[in-house]
Amino acid sequence: MFPDDIHDLANAVIAAAGARSWTVATAESCTGGLVAGALTAISGSSAVVDRGFVTYSNAAKSELLGVPPALIVDHGAVSEAVARAMALGARDRAGVDLAVSITGVAGPGGGTADKPVGRVHFACASPSGVEHMVCSFGEIGREAVRLASVRVALAMLQTACERA
Repeated sequence: MFPDDIHDLANAVIAAAGARSWTVATAESCTGGLVAGALTAISGSSAVVDRGFVTYSNAAKSELLGVPPALIVDHGAVSEAVARAMALGARDRAGVDLAVSITGVAGPGGGTADKPVGRVHFACASPSGVEHMVCSFGEIGREAVRLASVRVALAMLQTACERA
């Protein structure tokens, strides 16, 4: 279902988190659950993956993850502040050790001068804190932006496990 490199990354995350007895949640907007899907494609993932939140709308980000509506108004849904709040909300509400969030503009429409198509913010909340990353993939097509985002999110999870 997923390309080999994504399967390999997901397998590495499941192995690394499992070795630490950590549980994982995802909070996804523009990827629509693809990170959770990649993780649960791995045999044995049920010992690690607790849940995935697909929070495509701003209301869902607030209702399910506790992202303050004012934060979204002030910074926009596609921002470092919202990505961080999504990751923390997923970690805290799921009661897991590790959570990753993704919010971005996959395109082809929806971009602005400040937040162009292909701009995606990521955050990973772990026992050692919250890491943020922003990528500008450009106008490479909706599917390509989403798959590239899955790769980044999985790599962030793997790195968080390795740093522990």
